[in-house]
Amino acid sequence: MADEGVQLQSDSGGNGGKWLLVILAIAFAAGTAYGFFDLHTKLNKMAQDQVASSSQIADLTKRMESSEADDETLAKQLGLTKKELAERSEQLQREQKASVARLAAEQAAQQKGINQVSGDLANVKTDVGGVKTDVASTKSELAATEAKLQSTVGDLGVQSGLIANTRQDLEVLKHKGDRNYYEFTLVKGAKPQPVGTVSLQLKKSDEKKGKFTMNVTSDDKTIEKKDRNISEPIQFYSGRDHMLYEIVVWTVNKKQATGYLSTPKGAPVPITTSQTTSQ
Repeated sequence: MADEGVQLQSDSGGNGGKWLLVILAIAFAAGTAYGFFDLHTKLNKMAQDQVASSSQIADLTKRMESSEADDETLAKQLGLTKKELAERSEQLQREQKASVARLAAEQAAQQKGINQVSGDLANVKTDVGGVKTDVASTKSELAATEAKLQSTVGDLGVQSGLIANTRQDLEVLKHKGDRNYYEFTLVKGAKPQPVGTVSLQLKKSDEKKGKFTMNVTSDDKTIEKKDRNISEPIQFYSGRDHMLYEIVVWTVNKKQATGYLSTPKGAPVPITTSQTTSQ
């Protein structure tokens, strides 16, 4: 009986160990299967990631190749190498930056010019105001001078127009534009001097008495105007239409006489070099 009890215990202990081994084997198999499954899952994901990466690399490579092909095509079209094309691109970028800077500088200069012009316009307005004042003053002076001019009877008894006693007075008469005026300075003892379409020659002069004698040559005739006074209209007729010419002498000294010849607007005028050439 005792031996049977020991045998039963021994069988029970052996069966328990067997079940433990079975359980451990099952656990090991399950763990191994899970490990294989997890490893397989990871391997599949890695494979998928590798495929995606390969696809991205292939796409990037394709783009790079396309870009390089475009660069090569453009370079070929321009007759440049890829290196020259890159250098040209960098040069264009530098020129663009320089153009932007130059444009900014030009705009600043233009603004400065606009400001300067605005200031100049203000100065011009001031100058115009001054000119208007000067013109008004000049008109007043001309009116005053014209009022001083006198009309008198010439040595032929013909009423003369306004006569000038100074060069300033003569400028006023020229401005009126009623007649032609020719200034002269005659030297005593010199040859006859052409003045307008006639010739004048100073024969005598008396500074103290303000008198003089001159010869007037017109229409191939010479007339002596003897002992005439300064500011006295010396009159004579000239031309086919017998137009009235006048001579006024405003200064006389021992050696010369100064004055002007006055002729009607329709009277002949001297033939100049340009007129002779045109004929």
